[in-house]
Amino acid sequence: MSKQFASAGDLTEKKISFTEIGRDLWAFTAEGDPNSGVIIGDDSVMIIEAQATPRLASKVIEKVREVTDKPISHLVLTHYHAVRVLGASAYNAPTIIMSDAARGMVEERGEEDWASEFGRFPRLFQGHESIPGLTYPTTTFSERMTVYLGKRRVDLMHLGRAHTAGDIVAWVPDEEVMFTGDIVEYHSACYCGDGHFNDWGDTLDMIRSFDPRAIAPGRGDALIGHDMVEAAIASTRDFVESTYRPVARVVARGGSLKEAWDAVRAECDPKFKDFAIYEHCLPFNVARAYDEARGIDTPRIWTAERDREMWAKLQG
Repeated sequence: MSKQFASAGDLTEKKISFTEIGRDLWAFTAEGDPNSGVIIGDDSVMIIEAQATPRLASKVIEKVREVTDKPISHLVLTHYHAVRVLGASAYNAPTIIMSDAARGMVEERGEEDWASEFGRFPRLFQGHESIPGLTYPTTTFSERMTVYLGKRRVDLMHLGRAHTAGDIVAWVPDEEVMFTGDIVEYHSACYCGDGHFNDWGDTLDMIRSFDPRAIAPGRGDALIGHDMVEAAIASTRDFVESTYRPVARVVARGGSLKEAWDAVRAECDPKFKDFAIYEHCLPFNVARAYDEARGIDTPRIWTAERDREMWAKLQG
């Protein structure tokens, strides 16, 4: 490679925020690093997203223990990516939940994804030596599952493909709050390397139809109030469409991946270059958009070798 991936040299620690977004509902955020969510029920706690390593998960647990001593009974993983799931062992949660599709992706591409993500963004794998192996769920579902934490109801739903084919959201109806995983971001680039551009907007519409009063997004600040929620959904939609649209035009005229890269930079840089992890995501986003525009519906598996080959083409 002529230069490192954008995040390989990012070693700066991020400031953690722990924000209450509804009654006994919390968003753990860290300036564009992966977020986690906390749902406190009558007798136990549900965590949304595990973080990348047990060491990083311990930071979430520390914040949880500042607000409750109830046991952690459920860990919900919105999709299969290593930065979201490999810290699961720290929680000792008896129930780990994913969608059926996400579990299948762990089987199909979990090892490759782990190696790929570690190479791209080493800071997010602090304490990686303590990861016991791939994270598998104890429980899966296809479209919808309801969990009761005492009287508190949590609806887990697959609303459509977006960031991955197996994304799920968690909806807490008593407070009208949603935990969206990486389907919605706020002042952070969307990672689309395993995404479905043509489905993403419809899935955002499904989230919007719930009219959430607050959202814990995948990355970026907690979204509190309808105005902030609407702005984040609109920005996420704009990011996804602004990435795919120029690539589709390049593919339609038989252009190259490098030409697609240049076209996306021309359209997205003016609007999004200051977003967290923008440079990190861009090459993978363009490569996936190029594939989808050529009719490749299932995202190809990223490996450390494929990462390097793709980056060399874009630097060439």
